[in-house]
Amino acid sequence: MNTLCQSVWKEKIAVHEKKISPFVNDFRSRRARGQAHPVVDFLFTYYSYRPGQLLKWSPGINLALEVEIEKPPLDKHFKIADKICFLDLSTMTNRQKKELVWIHDLMESTSRRPGIFKCYGLHEWAMVYSVPLSKIRHEKYPLRMSPEKIKTFLDSQKLCCSHYDAFRFFSPEAKPKNITHLSIETREKYEQPACLHTNMDLYKWAYKLSPWLSSEIIADAFLLAAEIRELDMRASPYDLKPLGYAPVKIETDQGKEEYESLQRGFSLKADSIRKRIFSETKKIIGLL
Repeated sequence: MNTLCQSVWKEKIAVHEKKISPFVNDFRSRRARGQAHPVVDFLFTYYSYRPGQLLKWSPGINLALEVEIEKPPLDKHFKIADKICFLDLSTMTNRQKKELVWIHDLMESTSRRPGIFKCYGLHEWAMVYSVPLSKIRHEKYPLRMSPEKIKTFLDSQKLCCSHYDAFRFFSPEAKPKNITHLSIETREKYEQPACLHTNMDLYKWAYKLSPWLSSEIIADAFLLAAEIRELDMRASPYDLKPLGYAPVKIETDQGKEEYESLQRGFSLKADSIRKRIFSETKKIIGLL
């Protein structure tokens, strides 16, 4: 295990906070004003990791920290001996161990599958399919098409969503249109590395491994999720131009090409993070 001197690990904390603070501060400011943002707030409302938790830094299992006093500077999972602070694996619960193995296996199984690059973000359209305007999720923002045109468009498309947590928000009328009926029990069977939501969820699987996984990986997964979320909503049927989001018009051939190009780029970024999570979980499992 490598040991970081105090100046180095404190600098790492500063770098982590610099990456994350703009998102956290903006979210907290909007929340204090009672305002909601249909794109960025997803990172703090759909995902259960609180802003304060995200700001917190951990070196992960592979690094120890030099400290000046005999008191752990981070949290209860750390142990200190001879002014060296490190994570104590004996504090990991049996539930956390099971989750660790499950996430490790999910990273492996997802990586093995070929990516599906022809979904075009239609999950967001399926969520408003045959739904009254008063019942859609982001009712404060207009749709780019009338409900009738959205229905006609979606009826002409092939729905191939592979992500359960997107599929479960489909309207009741849209669910039978998907080529696969997804369930939480079959999540591992269908997760594939091109899916925007699968790749956003790398953030979820990373933070569920905190503090054992380094905060650098969690931060990188969060920042990728923020990028992907923009495409997710730009390709949606909502008109978000007033918020600065130009639509990716997947109802056109040009829009489909743009979406797939961006999706492929995100898939490459996600592959790197997925491999890092897999590698770290493998190391942790080996230490148990």
